[in-house]
Amino acid sequence: MLKTILVALDSSELSQYVIQSLDELQIQSATKIILSHVIPSPEPDMEMAVDRPHVSEELTYRHIEKQLQSYQADLPCESELEIVTGDPAVEIVRLAHIYQAELIVIGTRGLTGLQRILEGSVSSQVVADAPCSVLVVKPE
Repeated sequence: MLKTILVALDSSELSQYVIQSLDELQIQSATKIILSHVIPSPEPDMEMAVDRPHVSEELTYRHIEKQLQSYQADLPCESELEIVTGDPAVEIVRLAHIYQAELIVIGTRGLTGLQRILEGSVSSQVVADAPCSVLVVKPE
């Protein structure tokens, strides 16, 4: 039986597939699920456009928190929320260490070729660096 599962979510439609995959795991009531979201750090050399409105960090955080709470309400066991800022792959692996997760559940956008090289793959980096097993969920 899995004691702790770290679920890595983002603000895309892919998160719904990741949450649905938890149903297939037949999670026990004694399992603890950590629903996590990493807010990517802005690029250090990236300038913000002054002529466009900016969403405050507080609004972004609250929106993410509400989304995670809606997922949390449907879980069959104890759960916690973690919203952090940083490099997504690094932070997911860090959270897995902190919570001593036995499984990480993460989605993949299915990038291939040049697009994968340019944008990078968070799920691939997590698989490579994770201290535990990783379930990579691909959208149907």
